[in-house]
Amino acid sequence: MERNQRINCTVTSCKYNKNQEQECSLEQIIVTPVQNCNTNTPDESMCSSYKHIK
Repeated sequence: MERNQRINCTVTSCKYNKNQEQECSLEQIIVTPVQNCNTNTPDESMCSSYKHIK
């Protein structure tokens, strides 16, 4: 992976959303499939690195 790659995110409830700037502060994320979902659209995957702001 290139070191200049950015991870943009609009999930404002995630603790890794950098200062609510729609940018993930993690250097990498884990994307996992949603089980029993075969829609051929983005909802077949989700960010497993998500952590709720406490």
